[in-house]
Amino acid sequence: MDTVTAILIGAGGRGVSYSFFALDNPGLLKMVGIAEPSKIRRDEFVESHKIPEDNIYTTWEDILSRDKFADTAFICTQDRMHYQPVIAAIEKGYDILLEKPISPFPEECIEIARAAKAKGVKVVVCHVLRYTPFFSTIKEVIDSGAIGEIVSIVHNENVGNLHQSHSFVRGNWRNSNESAPMILAKSCHDVDIVQWLIGTGCERVSSFGSLAHFTDANKPEGAPAYCLDGCPHEKTCPYHVDKAYFNHYKEQRWMYLAVAGFSNATGDDLREALRKGPYGRCVFQCDNNVVDHQIVNMQFENNVTVAFTMCAFTPQTSRDIKIMGTKGQIKGYMEDEEIILTDFLSYKETLIKASLQDGRDGHGGGDAGIMEAFCAYIKGTYKGNKISEADISAKNHMIAFAAEESRLKGGEVVIL
Repeated sequence: MDTVTAILIGAGGRGVSYSFFALDNPGLLKMVGIAEPSKIRRDEFVESHKIPEDNIYTTWEDILSRDKFADTAFICTQDRMHYQPVIAAIEKGYDILLEKPISPFPEECIEIARAAKAKGVKVVVCHVLRYTPFFSTIKEVIDSGAIGEIVSIVHNENVGNLHQSHSFVRGNWRNSNESAPMILAKSCHDVDIVQWLIGTGCERVSSFGSLAHFTDANKPEGAPAYCLDGCPHEKTCPYHVDKAYFNHYKEQRWMYLAVAGFSNATGDDLREALRKGPYGRCVFQCDNNVVDHQIVNMQFENNVTVAFTMCAFTPQTSRDIKIMGTKGQIKGYMEDEEIILTDFLSYKETLIKASLQDGRDGHGGGDAGIMEAFCAYIKGTYKGNKISEADISAKNHMIAFAAEESRLKGGEVVIL
């Protein structure tokens, strides 16, 4: 196999992002089919990848009713729409690239992992942080023995206040009854990372968190349901759409795709979509219920402890981590691509730069990194340690499910 072929099921932001790799690396990956209900998104994808007419479908049922006609299936539908197409693709014999989370339901996660093993197909879950230069370098330092045995980790996911308002207040992941709890939908990346770095299983979990700010109780007096209906607080509200979408996220392809429904939308298209669309709503008058801050305490095997914090109220999306070992310490700042290693013999600090390659900004280089690894894995040439198949990912998901259970029970310890 020289070039991996793939069909895409779900041409939203994540599916399109992974598929970009085929345009930049035609010798490694070729997209040959599409299933997407939105005509605008479907047509844009067809044009970009020159998909043959016979391979264009509106639903996953239609494309998977055919005999297998590609090596792999990229399944990038919404969280609650993974299980059925994944099981169908497994039965057809497709190897699968599956957008995280596997499913919002523990039993579906387990069943997908079992089905893949029984059929002998590969289901790789998109835990893209593993493939970033930043976390890959940290893993290499740990595995080198430079800090001895890990004793404890403090890890922060700084969501960014505008990212929170876009995706988790106004957007598709705002309500756990329609998508998944925040700890799974957003932070399964981070739960996966700490388990990957530690290399052992998690035994106990406790968690606290709530929706503190984006509620009706905090609505400014006289604020209309939609920002563009003449909000009197336009100049003082950081979440007014003019600030959020025309200043902060200016000319962001992923944002245009989410708000307007297609990536080549103009500013006028964007403004029209914001007038009465979901992304134009007042952030204090949405049907959101997911937390805007949460802490999770984890105890792994060998008494390794982890303190994880996810918080919306940061100026930008970033991550930072401190890993404390018996022989030294690692501090890492993903935004700056900097890792500081301190050893306990000399107390010397060594600065390690984990720089991105040009043009690899998606998830800190993780989007391109996972695609390179995935293609090699499918071809049987992969030699790394980053692949997260469904059985591995399902175990990480169980930590997130336990954290949400604990949070809802007021911080009660949950044993895995």
